[in-house]
Amino acid sequence: MVKKCDITGTGVMSGNNVSHANNHNRRRFMPNLQVVSLFSEALNKVFKLKICSKTLRSIEHNGGLDSYLESTSSNKLSDEALKIKKAVAKKKGPAAKPAAAARKATPARIAKKAAQAAQ
Repeated sequence: MVKKCDITGTGVMSGNNVSHANNHNRRRFMPNLQVVSLFSEALNKVFKLKICSKTLRSIEHNGGLDSYLESTSSNKLSDEALKIKKAVAKKKGPAAKPAAAARKATPARIAKKAAQAAQ
């Protein structure tokens, strides 16, 4: 069984156990993989994926699978995640892009535009 995250591709890393006497022994660092069911609101579908706990926290922080895939760059995603990302983008269409741009506007930008308009 491949020990890899289905979304980010995080896999097994290697390193050393270092004792108090500074003896080095090779070891493997395993990712904390969990099998979870994630719901895509755009596709109205549940995906059962094997993902690491760090990725799960990132997905929840971004507000769900769809928004996580939209905000994450394509070169950081695995092939399976890219397929889901393309399907979500196709389903949402071009209407999703202006909403994302409006969401990124910070209060400082709004205040600056209001100050320029008042002059």
